[in-house]
Amino acid sequence: MSQLRTALTESLDLDVPIVQAPIGSATCPELAAAVADAGALGMLAVTWRDPATTREVIKETKQQTEGVIGVNIVVDPDAKDVPTETHVDACLDAGIDIFSFSFGEAAPYIDRIHSHGGTVLQSVGSAAAAKQAVDVGVDILVAQGWEAGGHVQSEVATLPLVPRIVDAVPETPVIAAGGIADGRGIAAVLTLGAAGAWLGTRFLATEEAQIHRLYRQRVVDAAETETVYSTLFDEGWPDMPHRVLENETVTKWIEAGQPDTDRPGAGDVIAETADGTKVRRYEDSLAVPGMRGDIEDIPLYAGQSAGLTHEVQPAAELVRTLADEATAALETGPLTG
Repeated sequence: MSQLRTALTESLDLDVPIVQAPIGSATCPELAAAVADAGALGMLAVTWRDPATTREVIKETKQQTEGVIGVNIVVDPDAKDVPTETHVDACLDAGIDIFSFSFGEAAPYIDRIHSHGGTVLQSVGSAAAAKQAVDVGVDILVAQGWEAGGHVQSEVATLPLVPRIVDAVPETPVIAAGGIADGRGIAAVLTLGAAGAWLGTRFLATEEAQIHRLYRQRVVDAAETETVYSTLFDEGWPDMPHRVLENETVTKWIEAGQPDTDRPGAGDVIAETADGTKVRRYEDSLAVPGMRGDIEDIPLYAGQSAGLTHEVQPAAELVRTLADEATAALETGPLTG
């Protein structure tokens, strides 16, 4: 396990340099706590939660683990109703000291978080953006490659992006994200100079992830070629690129010539949540438990690493498996002959 001690594990007091990505509504206290108990960083996505619910979900998670947890906040104003400042304050009140910001600048919130002894992460998609973030005080960078699932803020693949950012900000820990789903991928990005790995799609295939069983099964069954990068599911978050698994909605849109307007079935209600909230075909909505209707036709967010995701495991077991695989890969080294 010694090979997995990095600047990230030292900075955040982790046992392994693995981060469970804040995969939207799929995150929950059970998932984050299980990951944290296994020595990795468990993350909660709080952007779409109101302040009271945010404080409650953090409290529930802390009651279940003594491990390390953090929160992610999307800064893009089109993606939320609650001001970022309000979320930051709610999380600080609840005792959070690890904040990840994506799709916007962390700069306005850094001083407040640092004044509470906190650590600031920011997702970036280029070396230039990495330098800008470090210059304003960001502590740790998340280098998100184009292979990633869900909403994507990079147009560069993980393999060239990570060393570019590592070279640009050599004194700052960099977490690699996008296309990583096993220990070999973790070992690869550590070799590139990253201090840790950020996995989202792989953690969808855990027992604790708060997703519909049909969504989970599609992730497990998918090949690496079955994802589509577009801005198709844009109701609720306009013009934001994302990667999803192919489904009938995607197929009919492609067959129609990928129109920007007058898309097939636009406005159709195709599902509803457990509380009866209607879900439209092109809505930015996650397939969660209790949802009814054409579940497989709403956005099934997943990265190209779905092709490496073959089984559903308890989250803690997955962390241990990933760490063991990464250690073995680093000890074996490159194949020769």
